[in-house]
Amino acid sequence: MTLTVRGLDLPDFPWDSLAPYKARAVAHPGGIVDLSVGTPVDPTPEVVRRALAEAADAPGYPLTVGTTDVRQAVVEWFERRRGVAGLTVDCVLPTIGSKELVAWLPTLLGLGSGDVVGIPAVAYPTYDIGARIAGAASVVAQSLTSLGPLTASTTPKLLWINSPGNPNGQVLGVGHLRKVVQWARQHGVVVASDECYAELDWREGQFGTSTPSILHPDVSGGDHTGLLAVYSLSKQSNLAGYRAAFVAGDPAIVRTILEVRKHAGMIMPTPVQHAMAVALRDDTHVQAQRTAYARRREQLLAAVTRAGLRVDHSEAGLYLWATREEDCWATVSDLADRGILVAPGAFYGAAGARHVRIALTATDERIAAACERL
Repeated sequence: MTLTVRGLDLPDFPWDSLAPYKARAVAHPGGIVDLSVGTPVDPTPEVVRRALAEAADAPGYPLTVGTTDVRQAVVEWFERRRGVAGLTVDCVLPTIGSKELVAWLPTLLGLGSGDVVGIPAVAYPTYDIGARIAGAASVVAQSLTSLGPLTASTTPKLLWINSPGNPNGQVLGVGHLRKVVQWARQHGVVVASDECYAELDWREGQFGTSTPSILHPDVSGGDHTGLLAVYSLSKQSNLAGYRAAFVAGDPAIVRTILEVRKHAGMIMPTPVQHAMAVALRDDTHVQAQRTAYARRREQLLAAVTRAGLRVDHSEAGLYLWATREEDCWATVSDLADRGILVAPGAFYGAAGARHVRIALTATDERIAAACERL
């Protein structure tokens, strides 16, 4: 079913279809363990809350471009945490969370009817929604060869990649990313890389720079032309409620995005800009949160596996991408009867129809309850 709004064909909001399963999970004697949405549940770090309070006196309009300080904090973070040197504040723009940037990027770049946006086969639904809002079409581009022979009408204007992936936690290596960049430059394609889970890499001994950025010199050759990296602090810093994110990369593209956003009033509040700058400069709270998620992941992974599900990929991020090799809704139903709510893989494209996404974002007590029920 689709909803037509001013000529736009938008699908029903997928999470609404989980309502009956949620009701069954809530009815469990031990209460629901909600592992579906993946919203952070741990406290916002004190250092960030103090920063927000310090900047609470903000009577004037903020600048869409952001303060120099918050943009400089992003530049410093990219060099320190992601191994990306050479960025300047002109390459950075704060956004009101990452979802709004994902949803509006095709429009901000001027895409419209007849244009194509490439998205992963298993993908965050908003990549497709963004194409629809712009009046463009989305096409699955799981590999560069999957697009087939390219013509002026079939070559994507924008290609989304997502590493670590949501929902499957897959990390794309330097070699893969380098080939994507080379291909995109040959065909004049803008590459937008959603890297929101980059600080949550679960491979042994990995933290931070282990997940390569599209802007890393080993990937980009030190040239950020045609490249954008999107990042959010919702996951690493429990700031989902702050809507604190940014886009960085090609300064010409960033400048284009900025000009449209200035007219549209897409502005991050001043106190949030200050809080984000402080959060980006403090690695201690990120490591503490990562440790908490790693503990929950270890417990849940063992329980899920014992319960007969196979976990694919999931080497990074906040989810287990699990399957019983059955229709995903059958797995959702079975787990709901145990009081556990998970997301059906069908939310993320036809390729996810036999998987479920199980979030790590629950308290220690609720994770323990889920493990016991499994």
